[in-house]
Amino acid sequence: MDIRTEKPEDVEAVRNINILAFGRENEANLVDRLRGIASTFSFVAVESDRIVGHILFSPVVVAGKCSRNLSILGLAPVAVLPEYQRQGIGTLLIQEGLKECGRAGFQAVVVLGHPDFYPRFGFIPASRKNLGCEYDVPDEAFMVLELESGALQDCSGTVKYPSEFSLCE
Repeated sequence: MDIRTEKPEDVEAVRNINILAFGRENEANLVDRLRGIASTFSFVAVESDRIVGHILFSPVVVAGKCSRNLSILGLAPVAVLPEYQRQGIGTLLIQEGLKECGRAGFQAVVVLGHPDFYPRFGFIPASRKNLGCEYDVPDEAFMVLELESGALQDCSGTVKYPSEFSLCE
């Protein structure tokens, strides 16, 4: 399994993976809208020259008070072709994606996801770091991971996603 940065020729395969993984076009449309925004990272999982998985990280901001200027990303979505699910591909995409985001100098990543899945990567409820989500979601489902230890110290507020997310239905 190879994890690499998405290339322009991957766009159609990435769109197809998101549609098939979620059974609808919402996430694929979101990826299309977010693609090209500065500081957006898109990675694919390739097995035998076939793209079988995808993950996207896009910039978010904290509306509140922070003692320093932070660079934070939101993880969404992560998708794997149905016939390749439950084989660790999503886990590999998340692990490699987080490493690359850290190497690129980002201090934290937030995710709105399943509270039984994301803690294995070190995510904790964002409320423990004095962060809330702009969307009305259960506290345990909105999580954060510091890529730089102590990055969120002296920071509190509401995480705001790019406007492209508000177009999701």
